[in-house]
Amino acid sequence: MNYFRYSFIFLLCLVISKVYSQELNCNVTVNTSQIQGTNKQIFTTLQTAIIDFMNNTSWTNNIFEVNERIECNLLFNITDEVSTGSFKATLNVQSRRPVYASSYNSVMLNYVDNDVEFKYTEYDPLEFSETTYLTNLASVLAYYAYIIIGIDYDSFSNEGGIPYFNKAERIVNNAQSSGRKGWRSQDSPGRKNRYWLISNILDQDYALLRNFTYQYHRLGLDMLDKSIEGGRMVIKESVFDLEKFYNSKPDPFMHYFQVIIESKSDEIIQIFSEASQADKNRIYNIMVKADPANLSRYEALK
Repeated sequence: MNYFRYSFIFLLCLVISKVYSQELNCNVTVNTSQIQGTNKQIFTTLQTAIIDFMNNTSWTNNIFEVNERIECNLLFNITDEVSTGSFKATLNVQSRRPVYASSYNSVMLNYVDNDVEFKYTEYDPLEFSETTYLTNLASVLAYYAYIIIGIDYDSFSNEGGIPYFNKAERIVNNAQSSGRKGWRSQDSPGRKNRYWLISNILDQDYALLRNFTYQYHRLGLDMLDKSIEGGRMVIKESVFDLEKFYNSKPDPFMHYFQVIIESKSDEIIQIFSEASQADKNRIYNIMVKADPANLSRYEALK
C-alpha cells in the first residue's frame, strides 16, 4: 500500500513540475493574406503546433508559476508557398516584462526576422534537439525562445541570460550547414540576422548593452514605485551608457544596439515626458544621434 501511495505522490510531483516549469506564455498568429490558392487549414494546424511547442517546452531548469511566465508574441506573415508544404515568411518577435509594483509591461524585444524558411506537413509534431539540427522551423522557434528568456533574465541580474544566449548560439552553430538563410554571417551583408544578433549579444564589446538591460530595468524601472526621481535618475544614467556605447562603435552596423533602441525608444520618451527640460534636452540629443532615422519620434521631448 505504501509503495503505491509513494509512487502516486512521486508521479503527481512530476506532473506538477511539468505544469509549472514552462517559461513562456506565447501568443502566436499565422497570417496568410499574401498567398492564394492553397489549403488554409494547414496554417490553423501550424499555429496550434507552434503554440504548443513554445508554451509546453521546458526551456530552463527553473520553476515558473503560471503568472510568472514571460509574455511574448510571434507573428508569422507567410509570404510565399515555394512548393507544397514549403514556405517563406517574415516573423515579428515581441516580448514584455512586468515592472515591479505596477500593472505596466515593458517591451523587451520587438524584432523582425525576414529570412524564415520552413517545411511543414499538417499534424507533424515539432521536434527540437539542443545537439542536432532537425528542422528549420523548430530551430528558429527554439532560438527565439532562448533569446526572449535570455533578455528577460538579463533584466533581473547582470548578464543573467548567458546560459540561454549560449543555447541560442549553439542552435546557430548547429544550423550552419542547413543552407537555410539567417544562420550564417554571410547571409546578411548588413549584419542583421539571427547569426549577428546572438554574436553581438555575446561579444564582450557589447557588454555595456548587457549592463544597460539590467540597470535600466532592475535598478531603474523597478524602483519607480519607491522614488520616481530616483528611478528616473538611474534610467538617465543607463541612457548615458547607450550614448557611450554608440560613440565607441565596435562595428559599423551595431545590430543589437539598434534592436534595443527599437524596443525602448517610445518608453524612454514616456519616462522623460515629465522630467526637467534640461533632462529632456539631454535625452533628446542622445536619442536623435543614436536613432536619426526616427528623429520626429523624439520631438515630444522638445
